[in-house]
Amino acid sequence: MNDAQREGVRYLDGPCLVLAGAGSGKTRVITQKIAYLVRDCGYHARNVAALTFTNKAAREMDERVRKIASKELIKGLTISTFHSLGVRMLREEARKVGLKPQFSILDSSDAMAIVQDLIATTDKGRLRQVQSTISLWKNSLIDPEEAEKIAATAAEAEAARAYRSYNATLKAYQAVDFDDLIRMPTQLLERDAEARERWQSRLRYLLVDEYQDTNACQYRLVQLLTGVRAMFTAVGDDDQAIYAWRGATVENLAKLTTDYPSLKVIKLEQNYRSVQRILAAANRVIEKNPKLFEKKLWSDLGAGDPIKIIPMENDEAEAESVCVRISAARFDYQAQWKDFAILYRSNHQARVIEQSLRNMKIPYLLSGGQSFFDKAEIRDVLSYLRLIANDEDDPAFIRAITTPKRGVGQATLDVLGTYAGEREIPLLAAVFEEGLAQRLAPRQLTPLREFGEFMHRMQWRAGRGAANKEPPAPAEPAGPIISDLLSAIGYERFLYDSGEERTAQTRWQNVLELIGWLGRKAEEDGLSLVDLVQHVALVTMLEKNEEEAPDAVRMSTLHASKGLEYPHVYLVGCEEGLMPHLGKDDEDGDPAKAAESLASRVQEERRLMYVGITRAQRSLNVTWCRKRRRAREDVAREPSRFIEEMGLDTDKIVDTEPTLSPRERMARLKGLLKKT
Repeated sequence: MNDAQREGVRYLDGPCLVLAGAGSGKTRVITQKIAYLVRDCGYHARNVAALTFTNKAAREMDERVRKIASKELIKGLTISTFHSLGVRMLREEARKVGLKPQFSILDSSDAMAIVQDLIATTDKGRLRQVQSTISLWKNSLIDPEEAEKIAATAAEAEAARAYRSYNATLKAYQAVDFDDLIRMPTQLLERDAEARERWQSRLRYLLVDEYQDTNACQYRLVQLLTGVRAMFTAVGDDDQAIYAWRGATVENLAKLTTDYPSLKVIKLEQNYRSVQRILAAANRVIEKNPKLFEKKLWSDLGAGDPIKIIPMENDEAEAESVCVRISAARFDYQAQWKDFAILYRSNHQARVIEQSLRNMKIPYLLSGGQSFFDKAEIRDVLSYLRLIANDEDDPAFIRAITTPKRGVGQATLDVLGTYAGEREIPLLAAVFEEGLAQRLAPRQLTPLREFGEFMHRMQWRAGRGAANKEPPAPAEPAGPIISDLLSAIGYERFLYDSGEERTAQTRWQNVLELIGWLGRKAEEDGLSLVDLVQHVALVTMLEKNEEEAPDAVRMSTLHASKGLEYPHVYLVGCEEGLMPHLGKDDEDGDPAKAAESLASRVQEERRLMYVGITRAQRSLNVTWCRKRRRAREDVAREPSRFIEEMGLDTDKIVDTEPTLSPRERMARLKGLLKKT
């Protein structure tokens, strides 16, 4: 470790903020500090927690700690996402927040289905806007009553009305959404002194990664967990705060200095990732922003290749040129495809680039695509498992009973839903009530009860007992239960009956991958089926080793690239209106507010540019187009202000690309290949 890293590890006299510039070894500081706490400072691992934002970051941190500290020493250590810690707290404190211990966790799609029912629209944009507004309110600890008071537009008023009903629906379902996983523990610790003292006693030292990405709710949770002792280390970088649109606030770093006057600030400025030319450009861009804390990255990795700024005629020429250059550079650098990344501001830029990559037979991997767990077949299978874990999970009941079809139509479900609502009981429980039998014909009731009895048998095997309150049997291993379930419902046959053979084959392979992973996870971690379901609710992608990643060019939005690094980066579409992407002007007509909002957006976009530049280790290429096609029309573009801010000697480094015919481009590519 360098001196600054060592100081960050060893400082234990109070609250500590480690300002960690891009590539400056922040994860090393966190993992070494964990080892230092449990090995040299007398802390028990069970009293130490490290919090981060993604499962991937938590896994990486856990793997590193295991390499530097013995298994016995770190037994009981918590390394998790904020959401995973929230689940753990809510499981233990469920009664205090009005939940049963086996509550459901709704994913974004299930939550949107509830919102859709409440506002009765199929307009996806409107649904996403309402869902996003409710999420921002929850992350700011604003309840429905307050939301109704502060709603300033018709859209916000609609969201506020939906918010109240949405929360009531979640409560009726005994369910929470992802925002509740942090909001509800925070509110519990606010009002319940006994719970607060218990958790403060349990978590005696806290380490928080990516602190600039915390929202108001997460900031308050950290405050409540650390209490007056304030024994914590926050690691963050104000220059990489790029998530304001989802509620994160970079001001949380500044708030630390006022809320904790004795805060120790340690700066990590040595970069271990990038050559000096790249860092110099990044420093020049970010210095245009107002600074919370002064710092400047430097590197001893040498000057590196000149940065190339490449003007293009249009987006098709841009895509083809980038592909040709990557092909040539792969041979020049003796590199692999996965050493190259193409980064862009918006997803719509990817299409034309993908087309060129395919034309030139260059393998690529698209980040930010559909999550494995968002695929319809995976959600189908998981709905059964969710219902086994929690028979009050009404969204899971609806999906499971209708997939595959089993003779239960919408009319039957409407009667069932109305009856369950009147009785204030879950749908699965309502199936067996005599009152329901009075309202349904035998042909409607029979398939309902057959399904209910099947689910009760599965719950029994999972160790959950049955509706008749008999004591549960010991839980069987999760793997065989899941395999038997899929066989019983005929899911493979359902896939082949409802689609083309090739599509069905792909979807069935996804299901097999899911159940294989679930079986391994249950066996390795000793999880019951019920535990496994709760784990899956928090995972956004399959846990695969980085070594399994294919040799392919990475394509990614700038937001999704944060935390990653590549030897060679192509930053495309650096034009005014796209990068920075300025959005719409404020509609309230107040020029002062509009100017302030615009300045704030430019600052966030500048931080995003900084993130893009600092992904590059060895070479950086920046492209912009003189014209870009939007809605069947060529629109004239200007180079991004950020290109000028990079402070490059453009006479020496601008590398113009002549307009070539497709035949000339292919000839050039063949020539490049012959050079090898």
